[in-house]
Amino acid sequence: MNIIGRLTRDAEVRSVSADKKVVNFSVATNDSYKNKQGERIEQTNYFDCAYWITPNVAKSLTKGTLVELTGRVSARAWQGSDGETHAGLNFHTSQIKLYGGGKKTGGDKPEGKAENANAPKQGEDDDLPF
Repeated sequence: MNIIGRLTRDAEVRSVSADKKVVNFSVATNDSYKNKQGERIEQTNYFDCAYWITPNVAKSLTKGTLVELTGRVSARAWQGSDGETHAGLNFHTSQIKLYGGGKKTGGDKPEGKAENANAPKQGEDDDLPF
């Protein structure tokens, strides 16, 4: 499944074990449609995302950045300390494409340029013979 949206906050890296890290971030997606009365209805969905492949991508995942994610979605429900039932959507991310629009830093990609988070960075050893 693919989703396109903007990060609602900067990504955070958590250590799960001595050698395993996960990048957590949240993405908002927007959709609109017309109801039977012809009124335009705007709908926003929020996804809590987890990316396990490399923590290096976290520095590029800043609030407001437009991303295209590939992965799988799951729903969760829990009961809050106030006794209320809550629900949320998780997105287990396997691929990230960055399109820009977040906080500006010296190394950011230009707006509109996609970057594949799974591809080796320039200068990294990739074990290819050519």
